[in-house]
Amino acid sequence: MPETPVMPTQSPAVDRRPASLSAASLPLHTLKIFGACALTLILWFSVGRVVRELLMVAASEVSHGDHRQVRLVVTMFVFTLIVLTELVVMVGMLHSVRGALREIRARREAGEADESMFGALNRATLVFATIYLAWGFHAADAREFIAVDTARRVDQDFASSLAGNEIEGGTGLSTLDVRVSIGVAVVAYLLRMLFARWHVNGRGRGSGVLATFFELAFAFYSINALLAFAEARADWLDQRVVVVTFKEWAEAAGEALPWWKPFWNAVGDTWPHVVDGLIVPLTWLTVASLVYGAFAEDTRAVVRGTRLDGVATRVERTHDLTRSTMSHATAGFQERWVPPANAFRLAAKGGPVLFGALCLCYVAIRVVTDYADRGVRMLIGNEDPFVWVALAGPVEFVRELVVLTLTVCLLAATFDIAATRGREAGRTLTA
Repeated sequence: MPETPVMPTQSPAVDRRPASLSAASLPLHTLKIFGACALTLILWFSVGRVVRELLMVAASEVSHGDHRQVRLVVTMFVFTLIVLTELVVMVGMLHSVRGALREIRARREAGEADESMFGALNRATLVFATIYLAWGFHAADAREFIAVDTARRVDQDFASSLAGNEIEGGTGLSTLDVRVSIGVAVVAYLLRMLFARWHVNGRGRGSGVLATFFELAFAFYSINALLAFAEARADWLDQRVVVVTFKEWAEAAGEALPWWKPFWNAVGDTWPHVVDGLIVPLTWLTVASLVYGAFAEDTRAVVRGTRLDGVATRVERTHDLTRSTMSHATAGFQERWVPPANAFRLAAKGGPVLFGALCLCYVAIRVVTDYADRGVRMLIGNEDPFVWVALAGPVEFVRELVVLTLTVCLLAATFDIAATRGREAGRTLTA
């Protein structure tokens, strides 16, 4: 008898969709993004460092010589370019890892046009600059410039000190005449308003970047003028009745309440760690949200509650992806606290432990790299001090490279998890 043909059994369908992202997968997802985009991130960081160092040297070179006040005006503009370079590099690094994010791939599959690097830069840097100034991140740039200028002028300043003359090294950002500072600040403010208005109305391809530049310039020249006024009035304020009375009250409270001074000492010791470990990661997450589109919906969720919100409303119809900008960029209380608070609200919707995982990984990156840096220095040793003349720069470069690239991947992974989980749950993360 002919054999009965055996019908092939159907194998169960295999679900080839990638497993859903969770907060617990944040470290692994961060490393996956780093592995996929490491070369691009290294190139962005390296080019940014080269440009930054060249601008540092240029600012130091131009700040000394004849016509000192004119040179100091140019020095402040070059310093503004240094800070703008930091913003451009950060936005560029965040944008370069878009292709490794599941949320971005889902948008592309849904037919959403991918935003160009220049578009993200023109849109995000203006708000990024406000956050950068509000949290004082530019202070680190100023300290580095002062260190570079002081090191380059050490021989001349030593000779000047022996001759009884003033030392110029490290003074390029603080000795500009008050009247000149105010005049340039006014011009920078007017130009900022002009380019911000162009940006609001969709005029000018690079109007957002130019508005950012003059926003930074206005802030730095204004800070220089305010510091000069503060120094001039410091002694006068110390003698005023209100100031003296307040100091007396504070001293009396410290004597009457034994816990008063230890309490405020503990707050002073703890607060910097709270800022570095909790607030700063949320601030950088705000920047990532601006670059990627505030969880695929509306950048207004990041700036809601600040003076930037009104401008975002006016330009809501002019941009297909995130449609936000600003024309009023005074670094105040709202600009400092509301964006991180909204970033926390948005991240929390991606999972109850995502915020904790973000902060833990953010701190871990810095702690691990610090210990690795110490280990490398111990292996090299300090028997020959001249070795560090050649190796100090490369070791510091590698350390900063690892920290920044991993931080960018961490922010991208956090955004990806929150946005993907919200999309899979069928809810909007910006509400």
